[in-house]
Amino acid sequence: MRKQSFTREVKEELCSNEYPSQDRLRALLAAYIRINGSLVFRDKKSYLSLSSENAKISAFIYKTLNDIYKSDARLIYETKTNLGKNRIYTIEIQEASETILEDLDISFLEGKISKNIVRNDDTISGYLAGAFLASGSVNSPATSNYHLEIALNSENYAKWLSKLFSKYKNSDIEPKIVKRREQFVIYFKKSDQISNFLIMIGAVSSCLEFEDARMNRDLVNSQNRLTNMDTANMKKIYETGLRQVEEIKLIDKVVGIENIENSKIRLLCSLRLENESASLVDLAILMSEKLGKDITKSNINHLFRSIHEMYQRYSNGH
Repeated sequence: MRKQSFTREVKEELCSNEYPSQDRLRALLAAYIRINGSLVFRDKKSYLSLSSENAKISAFIYKTLNDIYKSDARLIYETKTNLGKNRIYTIEIQEASETILEDLDISFLEGKISKNIVRNDDTISGYLAGAFLASGSVNSPATSNYHLEIALNSENYAKWLSKLFSKYKNSDIEPKIVKRREQFVIYFKKSDQISNFLIMIGAVSSCLEFEDARMNRDLVNSQNRLTNMDTANMKKIYETGLRQVEEIKLIDKVVGIENIENSKIRLLCSLRLENESASLVDLAILMSEKLGKDITKSNINHLFRSIHEMYQRYSNGH
């Protein structure tokens, strides 16, 4: 069985990430819709249409749109037999399309990117992640031909998007733009810039894979970059821990941790409050010791999803 492409791995990692910042998610949607969206007129009505051959990307965008806008989005698919029986997944939005385009400050005619959408590193990261999801690609780390690109249909928009890299704090990425047939392609070829971009957009696991393959092939000492990977991982663990602590504190304020029916969730809440920076593996070890049986990282992740769902219910006043 052929291993899926590295581009697909990166995109599916972005779809599986947690996004505690709604502003970052809105920026992601703004870029994805601007690049991949179109207005379709049918039966005297206009629809916002988004198509992809990747089911996970479509499901992620569909869920995000509904979570933020409670939209009337429909997710449909069809099989294109003339394209090797590929399935095309399409999201159609009718009534909420105008609200979404206005809230995300999207114009399909103008190339300008709104400062209301990208105003700090967090939102720039989200916007670039959305752009990569929509039309990005990156060569496999197994090849020495390093290349990452985002293909766009507007020269002006390509220039605006390329400027975002310089606005990101401590970014050393300097993309170039080339016209290829009817598209304008933003690209860069330096391996360290590709690594930094993957970290920037939140594809930390993909970055680690990229670096590992590169080191095995090139036989060079990449200690500095590995340190950056470790720092990125630690930062991710720390930020996730802080978010989980805040969610647990709200749950405790509303119902009290001691009143949670599920004993494992109750214990995990207490352990997280006592160990804010602990990793999921660390928490699994602590719970295993407390319960006298093996608790896996996967078990901990599942319990935290239940805690997050509980937090969402209470934060929405339900």
